[in-house]
Amino acid sequence: MDKYIILVSLLLLFILVSGWFYNQEYVKAEPADLFEGIELAENYKPLDHFNPLMTQRFGADPAGLVYDNRLYVYSTHDVLETDVEDNIQENTYGRIRTLNRISSEDLVNWTDHGTILVSGFFGKAPWSGLSWAPDPAYKKIDGEDKFFLYFSDNANGIGVLTSDNPVGPFKDPIDEALIDRSTPNTDIPWVFDPAVFVDDDGTAYLYYGGGVPEGKAEFPNSARVVELNEDMISLAGNPEVIEAPFFFEAAYMNKIDDTYYFSYSTNFHSRHGAEGEHRPPAGTIAYMTSDDPLGPWEYQGVILDNPHRFFGRGGNNHHSLIKFNNDWYMLYHSRVLEAEMNISGGYRSTHIDEVEINADGAIKPITATREGVEQIKSLNPYQINEAETMAWSAGIETKETDEPGKHFGELNMVVTGMSTGSFIGVSGVDFGPESPDTFTVKAASENKGNVIKIAVGDPKGEALGYLEIPNTGDKKEFIEKTIEVQDVTGEHDLFFIFAGESFYFDSWSFE
Repeated sequence: MDKYIILVSLLLLFILVSGWFYNQEYVKAEPADLFEGIELAENYKPLDHFNPLMTQRFGADPAGLVYDNRLYVYSTHDVLETDVEDNIQENTYGRIRTLNRISSEDLVNWTDHGTILVSGFFGKAPWSGLSWAPDPAYKKIDGEDKFFLYFSDNANGIGVLTSDNPVGPFKDPIDEALIDRSTPNTDIPWVFDPAVFVDDDGTAYLYYGGGVPEGKAEFPNSARVVELNEDMISLAGNPEVIEAPFFFEAAYMNKIDDTYYFSYSTNFHSRHGAEGEHRPPAGTIAYMTSDDPLGPWEYQGVILDNPHRFFGRGGNNHHSLIKFNNDWYMLYHSRVLEAEMNISGGYRSTHIDEVEINADGAIKPITATREGVEQIKSLNPYQINEAETMAWSAGIETKETDEPGKHFGELNMVVTGMSTGSFIGVSGVDFGPESPDTFTVKAASENKGNVIKIAVGDPKGEALGYLEIPNTGDKKEFIEKTIEVQDVTGEHDLFFIFAGESFYFDSWSFE
């Protein structure tokens, strides 16, 4: 009996010791083994495409702001509507209370700044029920940079948020609508879609409106313009009518040289029996010009067809024209992302494409694409880069964190929600003629066994190294960890592929 007990004890000891050595080898030596045969998460954007700008969320009605050599884009955060059995329903826009914010300095790698909770009890503007179609503006007031974000409260009013930083935090300076149905000369079907234009002399104008009164499809006269006071949060006068043929929504204003360009989306009513000279097709972006921001206006033509022509799925059309680094671009939305997800319901995502302007000032018709625009500058791997800056992503989400960030004031985001096979990718990373020695990440985790594979070319490409994320004890406890990497020079797309459970990935850099 004693020999039996001794043998069983020795066997158990052998099993425990063998298991310990096995675990040590598994954790220590071969993190690459975790990636053998893994199935990559589904990527809704091919690696040779840059549209839509992000795939981790939907984003509609995009508008841009250029500040400090970055393009900031704000958009409506479409959210999936489902029935009690989780079947996806048609988008009614009735659950949208948050707005998106992203930014880029190269137009293909976009930093995700998360969402702004605008409407509802806990929102920045609790008086509002919904928040759609944001438009940003920037102005120097009393020597200080001030940022303004105008938004639609459903179709019944326009609010404004303010901040000292283009990504926030934002607050409501007036605690009520800036424009609503009680505003003089605002007897229009839809009080929404704000677009603010600040002229060269500092005078600001707010354009808004939409809808088609009964029997007035050709000239709805539902577009408005009103001058704003110096504070940008009050009206300097009464709104005036803008006569735009077949106007529907999505008013926008630009100034090119000395000419003012008013662009808008056309309505879907019949053109039969129209008496006017101009009959733009339904659901397109048309434009007019003037030598004064208040008009009168001269119709010029259509510059963007309905997304259905380019992508096979139509719907409403909403845009903004942006000048960035001396070139012009159009932001607009499509239903490409929902199609890639094999769903349907009018859920929209943001695109950007180039705009050409003739010598005579005419805007050439714009081609909407999946490919997007060319990267206008390389990404520097030797600076601290936010993990939430990406051209492609699959199987991840982003989340705001209290951990201080490097670049954007009080707001800092992390990449999280990943599982084995999830990845993110950045385009056009220029390592230069000499290879880096090390790679460093800042991360936090509540578990061990998480590994990041650093690859070039594509998610299955050659590995520069494998970095293990230790258990830091809490997702609020961030550490920096550094590994040596394989040689790499020149410009490449760079991918981070994840194995393990969700953790917080904050930033990265090479040295």
